[in-house]
Amino acid sequence: MFEKVLIANRGVIACRIIRTLRQLGVKSVAVYTEADALSRHVLEADEAHCIGSGIAAESYLRADKILAIARQTGAQAIHPGYGFLSEQADFAERCVTEAIHFIGPTPQHMRLFGLKHTARELARQNQVPLLPGTDLLDSMEDTLRAASHLGYPVMLKSTAGGGGIGMRLCWNRDELVDAYDAVKHLAQNNFKNAGLFLEKFVENARHIEVQIFGDGRGQVVALGERDCSMQRRNQKIIEETPAPHLSSRLRQALMDMAVRLGKAVDYQSAGTVEYILDAVSGEFYFLEVNTRLQVEHGVTEAVTGIDLVEWMVRQAAGDLPSLDSLVIQPSGAAIQARVYAENPARAFQPCSGVLTEAVFPSTARIETWVERGVEVSPFYDPLLAKIIVQAPTREQAITRLINALDATTLHGIETNRDYLKQALQSVLFRDGKHTTSFLHGFHYRAYSIDVLAPGVQTTVQDYPGRLGYWHIGVPPSGPMDALAFRLANRLVNNSEDKAGLEITFIGPTLRFNSDCVMAVTGAPIDVQCDGEPLTLWQSHFIKAGSLLQFGKVRQQGCRAYLAVQGGFQVAAYLGSQSTFTLGQFGGHAGRALRAGDVLRIAARQDPVCIVLAERLIPQYTNNWEIGVLYGPHGAPDFFTNEDIEQLFAIRWTVHHNSSRTGIRLLGPKPRWARSDGGEAGLHPSNIHDNAYAIGAIDFTGDMPVILGQDGPSLGGFVCPIVVAHAELWKVGQLKPGDRVQFREISLAQALELEKSQNEVIRHLHSPETLSTQFKPGSPIARSPVLHCIPEAGQQVSVTYRQSGDHYLLVEYGPLVLDLNVRFRVHALMQWLQKAIDAEALKGIVDLTPGIRSLQIHFNPCELLQSQLLDSLIQAEQQLSAIETMMVPTRIVHLPLSWDDVSTRQAIDKYMQSVRKDAPWCPSNIEFIRRINGLESIEAVQHILFEASYLVMGLGDVYLGAPVATPLDPRHRLVTTKYNPARTWTPENAVGIGGAYLCVYGMEGPGGYQFVGRTIPMWNRYRQTADFKEGKPWLLRFFDQIRFYPVDEDELLRLRKDLITGRFKLRIEETTFSLQQTNHFLRQNKLSIDAFKVRQQAAFDAERERWRQNGLADQISEIILDEADAQSELDLPAGAYCVNAHVTGTVWKLLVEEGQSVTIGTPLIIIESMKMEFTVEADSAGTVQRIFCKQGGYVASGQLLMIVQTAC
Repeated sequence: MFEKVLIANRGVIACRIIRTLRQLGVKSVAVYTEADALSRHVLEADEAHCIGSGIAAESYLRADKILAIARQTGAQAIHPGYGFLSEQADFAERCVTEAIHFIGPTPQHMRLFGLKHTARELARQNQVPLLPGTDLLDSMEDTLRAASHLGYPVMLKSTAGGGGIGMRLCWNRDELVDAYDAVKHLAQNNFKNAGLFLEKFVENARHIEVQIFGDGRGQVVALGERDCSMQRRNQKIIEETPAPHLSSRLRQALMDMAVRLGKAVDYQSAGTVEYILDAVSGEFYFLEVNTRLQVEHGVTEAVTGIDLVEWMVRQAAGDLPSLDSLVIQPSGAAIQARVYAENPARAFQPCSGVLTEAVFPSTARIETWVERGVEVSPFYDPLLAKIIVQAPTREQAITRLINALDATTLHGIETNRDYLKQALQSVLFRDGKHTTSFLHGFHYRAYSIDVLAPGVQTTVQDYPGRLGYWHIGVPPSGPMDALAFRLANRLVNNSEDKAGLEITFIGPTLRFNSDCVMAVTGAPIDVQCDGEPLTLWQSHFIKAGSLLQFGKVRQQGCRAYLAVQGGFQVAAYLGSQSTFTLGQFGGHAGRALRAGDVLRIAARQDPVCIVLAERLIPQYTNNWEIGVLYGPHGAPDFFTNEDIEQLFAIRWTVHHNSSRTGIRLLGPKPRWARSDGGEAGLHPSNIHDNAYAIGAIDFTGDMPVILGQDGPSLGGFVCPIVVAHAELWKVGQLKPGDRVQFREISLAQALELEKSQNEVIRHLHSPETLSTQFKPGSPIARSPVLHCIPEAGQQVSVTYRQSGDHYLLVEYGPLVLDLNVRFRVHALMQWLQKAIDAEALKGIVDLTPGIRSLQIHFNPCELLQSQLLDSLIQAEQQLSAIETMMVPTRIVHLPLSWDDVSTRQAIDKYMQSVRKDAPWCPSNIEFIRRINGLESIEAVQHILFEASYLVMGLGDVYLGAPVATPLDPRHRLVTTKYNPARTWTPENAVGIGGAYLCVYGMEGPGGYQFVGRTIPMWNRYRQTADFKEGKPWLLRFFDQIRFYPVDEDELLRLRKDLITGRFKLRIEETTFSLQQTNHFLRQNKLSIDAFKVRQQAAFDAERERWRQNGLADQISEIILDEADAQSELDLPAGAYCVNAHVTGTVWKLLVEEGQSVTIGTPLIIIESMKMEFTVEADSAGTVQRIFCKQGGYVASGQLLMIVQTAC
């Protein structure tokens, strides 16, 4: 037996071969392309080698590359699978020349049978019935003459290849002319042989084939027949054995002739003799011989119990017993369904993309190469899986296969799963009376919606979103305007949590492939169904084939919602179907919709007619009043009383740079109650990282930002107010240029408003309208602090802060970094978790620790704020002393590419587009050296690689990103953060900000000073040795990070290998003792103090340099040009103005003065709210003047250019 076998294939068959090799104790060698890097065959093989980027002609069809890998690895044999090189005689000969066994037929057999015209001649010599046909044809003219002689319809076939590729049914002369060049081209490209011939087409044909196996010495056996008549585009999709309704005589005749043909050439290995059976006359005709393992070999294995791959390997190794000694006794029936990545509703168009879900049943034999997270590329055959069932009878097998398909879940791309189910359930198939033409007229019912145009940003969301993961930096996502979203669901008789579409500014164009009950709610938006206006805020019954076209949101608000009965059928990620576009997960394919996407909906639609009363429709405006609660941070600790009064008194303007992560506001700067943030940062808004509440207004420097549904969970900025839960829908409708005034409401008012809102949604009626009437007045709460426990003895001080009506923030100790305080936070978190687990405390949604705080997210409908506060105060009396506290910890060794090229690119982009004169440019590391008083960059590097960073929090910049600090204070490199922040940070960049180190979980903005780059902190779809227990995040609280150096190229390799599991991190399980740490700090106090003194002196000197060089004043991010006054210009006759319809930045100026334009010509692309808006010409003409510039700011309504219309 061989010791090592190379598999010259990919996908399903490669995985299938690996399985048998493993059972035989033979090592497997896989080859793959970069496009296939995450394929299961790459991960399951004993070793894998890359042979190209993607194109088959440069990889899987390159015999030289494959043979080179075979020599390199010492493989003794090559199994070619099916397709690619499996029937290339030249390749088999080269294997023999290189003393490598080719597992399959001989080159001579491939040449005899591989060309269909020579196979027909061999069949004729052996008295096997043939269809009327031709030899090879030399030209189009010969082909047309031959077709005229045979009579239409005819099959035009390539003499080489198989799998349904290279053949075309032609019903007349015109179709034959059209097909000739196309089939010739396909044959040349796929099989390197453009030879064509014709065969008479049998209209009522069944496709029957016989599985044979030969030992190469004259012995050939038949292992039964298969019916492969269920075909689309001449490619099989359902195969079964035994073939239904064959007489014993006919079945035996088919097998006898197949064996005769094999024995005539001393056939070797597995092969298939294929026939056409005329369903009317009962006559059969030779079709071809496939000199390889067939895709459908599994059904034969299922009824015989024989492993055909094992037979092939043993035969090639000279280890196969005599075929006479092997018992072949089929039992029962087996059926296989091929699951393809294709859209049956669109002529079986292949589909590519990421599989966001891939679940197969354990009740069937599954052969697949995919799993969740695999990207299906456009380079190869779209076969995803084969589902094979076996049962005592055909009827039972059909039922089992339908059940198996029901239990199969594939999301992210379109597949033929439902098509297969409907075909299996058809009367003709169940009766076994189907022919090869059956599917041509089969009516497939697609329960789906086609996305013809996606709109600006259309995403799938559900309510309440992704809860319970705030502590590791996963936002809830979900609808920004939950009120409109929930009402939309209720209007179609859904529960409020069903997945629907969120439509921002400009909506999509959708085609319904099936009847559907739907409703549109939210901001006023133009909607038409088949050209007729559609009314919002009521249900509609949409017929299959209808076209739904959304236009623009009209004036007020910015988001609309579409609900369909039963909800959109997409995969759940971490318990929610909501899209988090930044994290690339949830919703449809983890992103906003694109043209060509297919959205699946429920098959059953029960017509309803529900109209929401006009008085219950929320009121949309450009001047908003939003109810908020005071806290968690206020006056006099952080803000002055005047700041708080100003916060409520003025109308804030929504900044153009707003999005689902946060709504930025323009207005006056606070005066602040303190000069800086102490250890937490230079700006008075800085605090040690704490958890945010959704709807919190945090001051990032001097600019307030309302935290949105996709916002970060942790941050180091103060939050004076939080939007009441029932008022969050208004935040979802804010658009650039809107005005906002905050109105303080009491906790009781907030809860009453939420209760009323829930009642309206539940029952769709209420005596009250949903608009909130606010009365101007002084603030209700004098302090955001609910309670304080002073420091006394062993008791550290505790401050309980109100953070909206759904959150409560517990802070320990003074505003300094202290590990003892972080342990106290952990002790409280453990106490609460035990109470939750014991069901002694209900209504807790999640617990999120910060550096010196713990945020409790609770549901006030189940747990009142006062009850929670009482429990927390009680907990303080029961918490054990932390001095002797020990927690599990892991020392996680992470590779780090020092001063990585990606971080240098980010700095270059920052200097080009944001700030050239920043003190931390052009080298962040030099800045870190300077501000910490170190002698050299090597000293910075030495500290970084020597330090042990304790993970204090997760999710600082999303997705399990750690905020960590060195255990040894002498390793705490202190820096300021970027100001303004970067617009782009590479994924997994490592930076230092304040006294903390952070690893960025994903691409995005950022402010930490770069030192390098490491491996991913988040594995989106795969579970490996390092990402396990269903958790996509790598690190845990109190892990210790230790870096070791690698170069840039090695890091890139390790990054890929970590995701697949080929690279495993070195992780040491141990415990962390606070007592030992405090002892270490006391022992080294003098040295630590001296280090801090030198560090502070360098820090002060750096700030003095800034002052002297005019860099001391922080650069404001509040930059917005006034709208131009050019609207008063006297326009020439026939000219018209082009105005901005949204506030933002001119991303691209697409025309120049003097350029001619037509109706619809794109003129300018404006970037606003992290989306792109194209401004088009209203009529034909010439661009006369342009009043904006690329990269400049424009306000809504601002004049952009003048176009002179054609006379």
